[in-house]
Amino acid sequence: MNKVKVKTQQRNRVMGRIRMPIQKGEFIFINYTSKVKETGEIFDTTIEEVAKQEKLYKEGEVYEPKLVVVGENWVLKALDEALPNIKIKQKDSVEIPPEKAFGNRDPEKVKLVPLRRLAARGITPKLGMQLEYDGKLATVRTMGSGRVQLDFNPPLAGKTLVYEVTVEKKLKTNSEKIAALIHRRIPAVEAKKFKFKTGKANVTLNMPEEAFYLEGIQLAKRGIALDIQRFFPEMKTVKFVEAFKKRETSTEQPKQETK
Repeated sequence: MNKVKVKTQQRNRVMGRIRMPIQKGEFIFINYTSKVKETGEIFDTTIEEVAKQEKLYKEGEVYEPKLVVVGENWVLKALDEALPNIKIKQKDSVEIPPEKAFGNRDPEKVKLVPLRRLAARGITPKLGMQLEYDGKLATVRTMGSGRVQLDFNPPLAGKTLVYEVTVEKKLKTNSEKIAALIHRRIPAVEAKKFKFKTGKANVTLNMPEEAFYLEGIQLAKRGIALDIQRFFPEMKTVKFVEAFKKRETSTEQPKQETK
């Protein structure tokens, strides 16, 4: 049986017991770059410089350390399970076999489709492109003789993945954790612009004006409330405050030109 490999496993012995640097349920920020072991192709990263270098950069995407609550599967499950073995501020390499990543390739999921059938749906296929066909996502593998080979396997199926991971920080205070949960849902606005107060059973969040009109903001607010109440069950109420401030206008009269 293949197992996830963590090249550097740091463990601390405390009172005769093995204590992992990171425990399940802890809030951490991680940076990572992930690649296919067989080809070295990088397919995902949290680091802007790497994204630009590998031509993965997407305008509007936020590149920064990713919040992970260990054990919640906010990253690939096998990676999540490896995080407790990683020491803070030390880069580690996590190797994940296909069966623990996106599964092995299934030849039954590769189909030949007449080109005219795609054309009738307004689809002009190109090698390597991804398209939706009969409600399923497929990759165009080959084209010829009026037929197109569509691969309905996940693009990374059958691949061994390697994650270069650094745990940048472990969050300790409730304020840090709540701020991180807010930013996770609304990454387009700087975290420091969100001000909030916590009571014994409530959180009051003052929304910055630039967040008022973001697409999907109501769903984001609901997600923030659910996250806070999940990880802090004593918080029965999450209140959002949107205050519209009057713009200051100048009362000075324009000066008249003198001849």
